[in-house]
Amino acid sequence: MLANKSHETSYAKSNAAKHPASQFHDILALVTSTGPWSAALLSAIDLAARWNANVTGCYVPPSLREQRAYESDPTVISLLTDGEYNYPDESAAFHAFAKELGAQHTSWVVTHTAIAPTLRKLGAWHDLAIIERDMVGETGVFDILGEGMLSSRAPCLVLPPHWDDTVSFDRIVIGWNGTVEGTRALHSALPLLQLAKQVILVNGEVRTPYADQVGVTEPDPIVYLMHHGIAAKPHYINVPSIEAGKCLLQKAHEVRADLLVMGAYGHSRIRERVLGGATRYVMANADIPVFMQH
Repeated sequence: MLANKSHETSYAKSNAAKHPASQFHDILALVTSTGPWSAALLSAIDLAARWNANVTGCYVPPSLREQRAYESDPTVISLLTDGEYNYPDESAAFHAFAKELGAQHTSWVVTHTAIAPTLRKLGAWHDLAIIERDMVGETGVFDILGEGMLSSRAPCLVLPPHWDDTVSFDRIVIGWNGTVEGTRALHSALPLLQLAKQVILVNGEVRTPYADQVGVTEPDPIVYLMHHGIAAKPHYINVPSIEAGKCLLQKAHEVRADLLVMGAYGHSRIRERVLGGATRYVMANADIPVFMQH
């Protein structure tokens, strides 16, 4: 068994040498404070410095953080255009601060609309968006931040409440169940997974009846990760969907994970979206950063 594990690790390392490491080129942070700089921005600067990436700091005024999304969406130009607002221009201070920490390419904007349309418009231009879960009140976590993630479809790194530390990526747990959302999150998180010393894939794959007749053959996630230089350890679970989120967090705590990667699930309804059970549970209870994508 040890020999087999050693072979897998060596194979993963050889594949890492064959294929260039993945990276984020454009990182967006939704900013809640400039004095001191908010946790989302500090994390974005740290990641940007790793890959010489572009980092955009988007300040969200307090008056807009509890605002629900409306049907009328702003244009990208309206998001980036300087308007008349009572907030000082922090672009020079932000650029100097980021440069001091190793991030050379920066942009500073102030949004004039709610979180969901901001993420939808600016998220399309970025590889990763970083947000603080407590940038909204408890009543807005699901219908404001949740709606933002579901509608933007951008990979989001969600920091837990009162986060005041840098984000580490030594130990990562992946929640995967064979869905498109779970696979998309796994794929988008490759730059972070390649930094990890330990990766555990919690596999709760749900197969549909006659999947081999109506579906398409997909890669095995462990083999896929190995081809990207990542030697992941599988952990199989079989729990009801209502318990999936709790199970993922328990496993993350068990291995002292720095990050949880999972798909963000939601169900469309008339004029609203409802988060799936696992997504809702993790967003409400996670005390570590969570990488999510719809």
